[in-house]
Formats: sequence, C-alpha cells, structure tokens
Amino acid sequence: MMTQAFYTGINGIQTHQSGIDVIADNLSNISTVGFRSYSAEFSSLFEEALNTSSGLSSIDSGIGLGATLSSVSMNEDRGSFMLSDRSTDLAILGDGWFGIQSNGRSIYTRDGAFTFDANRDLVTNDGYYVLGTMGSNITDGVLTEQLAEVGLGEASAQEKLRFPENLLFPVQPTTEVKFQGNLSVENTTRVVSAKAIDAKGDKNNIRLEFTQVDPQVAPGIQWNVVATSQSLDGQKIYDTQTGVVKFDESGALISNTLSTIDNNGAAVNINAGSAYDGITSISGEFYASSSSNGIEAGELAGYDINRNGEIVATFTNGIQSSVGAIAVYHFANDRGLEKVSGTRFAESSNSGKPIFFKDAQGKNIVGTDITNYKLESSNVKIEVALSEMIIMQRAYDANSKSITTADEMMQKALSMDAS
Repeated sequence: MMTQAFYTGINGIQTHQSGIDVIADNLSNISTVGFRSYSAEFSSLFEEALNTSSGLSSIDSGIGLGATLSSVSMNEDRGSFMLSDRSTDLAILGDGWFGIQSNGRSIYTRDGAFTFDANRDLVTNDGYYVLGTMGSNITDGVLTEQLAEVGLGEASAQEKLRFPENLLFPVQPTTEVKFQGNLSVENTTRVVSAKAIDAKGDKNNIRLEFTQVDPQVAPGIQWNVVATSQSLDGQKIYDTQTGVVKFDESGALISNTLSTIDNNGAAVNINAGSAYDGITSISGEFYASSSSNGIEAGELAGYDINRNGEIVATFTNGIQSSVGAIAVYHFANDRGLEKVSGTRFAESSNSGKPIFFKDAQGKNIVGTDITNYKLESSNVKIEVALSEMIIMQRAYDANSKSITTADEMMQKALSMDAS
C-alpha cells in the first residue's frame, strides 16, 4: 500500500502539473485577440472497488492509483468585443470561424484582425490570406456590374480576396426621362426640362417647349412640342425633335408623337406618361417636374463590410456595389478542431469537414452576423482561471505531501524491521 501511495502521489503531481500548464497558458493569452481557452479534464486511474462490511451503504468505495489527464477541451464561450479603428477588423457575433490560408493550407480562427497588403489582398497581420468568394464584377479596375450581394460558393472552393485600390464605376448614360405636370388650358408657352447624362459623363438638358396647336380641334386640346437636347449652358445643341401631344376633354393625355431624342450620342426616350400619369392639360395652375435614369461615373471612396460578410465598394457618386463575400465556416464539432496555436485551428476527423449554412432555398449563407471596427477578445475569465490555478496548486501540494508521508511511513517500517 505504501508503494501504491508513491504511485498515486507521482501520478497526481504529473496530472495537476498538466492542469497548471493549461491554466497558465490561458492566463498568458488573456489579451490575445480571438484566443480560445482550454479546460483540463481528469479521470481516475486503475480504480478498484473495495469490499465493505455492509451492503446497506449507498456509497461505492474505491481505491486506485490517483488521477490522470483524460482530455483538454476547448471553451466555446464568446469573448467580449473591443473597439478598433480599422474597418477591416472583424468580429463574428455568433457561431463560426474565419478561414485563412497560407501555402495551400486552410486553417480557421476567430481572430478577425485583417488588413490589405501591398497587392490589395485581404490578409492577417502575419500574411495569411483571408478566404471568401470574389464577385465577378471587376475587370481591369472597372466595375462591370452593380450587385446587391455576392453569393458564397462551395466551402471547398473559397479563394483569397483581392480588391483594387482604384476602382471606377463607369458612366451609365440616361436612356429615359419622364415628365409630369399640368400645362393648364391657357394659350401660352410652357417649358419643362430634365437633366440627362451622356456617354461621356456630361450632364445635359432635355428641354420641352409646348405651344397650343392653332386651330384647335374639339373635343379636347392639342399642343405642339419641340424637344431640344443641349448642354446645361445652352451653348451646344445636340438634337431637336418635334411632335404633338393630345388631351381629351377631361385633360388626360391620349397620344404623343414625340418619342426619342439624341443626347450627344445616347438615345433618350421621352416619356410624357399616359392619361393622368404624366403630363396633363386641365384647368388650374401650371406646374412641372421630371426624373431621369442614368448615373455619373464615380471613383472608389472605400470598401466596407456589412453584417452579412458582404464586401461593399462605395463610390464618389453615391453608388454602392457588393464585390465579394467573406466566408464563415462551421463544424459539426468545434471542440474536435486540432489546435495549431491559441487562435488558429485545423480540421480533424473529430471536427468534421468545414461547411456553410444554407437558407431555405439551399443557398450558402454566412449563418451569423459580422461586425467591423471590432475584434473579439480572449474568452479567458481571469477570476475563474485564478481560482482554478489555486485549486490545482493545492492539489499539487497535497500529492507532493502524500509522497513525503509515504516516504516517512516507509522509513518507519524499515526501522521497525531493523529493530
């Protein structure tokens, strides 16, 4: 039994030393962004049940060779959030892992401290590429399509994210101008106008001048209309078209022979509406308004990342477009991930393959919210870790004393035998 006490004490010292090492690692990483703490779990070693003199006892008595470290398990609690001054610093609000890659190996992390390198790749501070899906709407520094979102590809097909430092939103010439208002019924000249953007990105003016047809043909009222496409200062005339608009006796528009006009090389449809939706000619005051499509060219103002992981480009003309999406991976068993460092993990047979969540239509989605200008801190709770350290140290001391006691008992036994 005294020999067994030696084994029990030695096993206890080794086991609790491992526990102290785990807690010490947690405490040393209390300020590490995205750190996941671990807990040591123990089990009895070679325990045997003891025979008791009474079968009425509800307590199973046993004796063994102490405890052993059975596993070190990840703490999945989320850390608190710290404010950052970079828009590329990200934090995952719920479940999931960012994917990063170096030398073809993918690993996973909650540390979202990202930045752009010299090649405009989104990377970690030590050069790992951040994985995601690129939109196919950038060619040679020009945005080729405005996208509301970029859908995630398959989990196994994610790529590094590269975005140009200079990106142009090309001009979209005006293709239609719509006029609304009331010409009234008075026989006087009426003028309405609308802004229109040409293929060069210049703002021009589409001007409509209405004069009543003479003589009028009852019922209703008719107006001649002269449309002019010109520069804003009126110095350049690009095109002139004429037509007639007719209204019924109630003032509703029933026909319009004016269709399109050339705006410095871009054909523009003139939409005067129909019935009471557009231009009317009824008793009352004259008023007019207009609207047009078309977008001026814009230069890149910056990139932003929304709560869905969409990377959004904002341009100086106020237009925004999604250009990529950051991947957030999920695992069947997060605790089964293989620890590469305190903040980085690799898949294993216990964790399962990385997957994406899907919506009701089967489309891959991030499956959680992401926020920028924030980082997730370590999830180590210092008060818990210090309490556990005290417990481990006392257990270590107790096992050390058991060895000392066993040694003393052994010495007494030997001295008694010698006498």
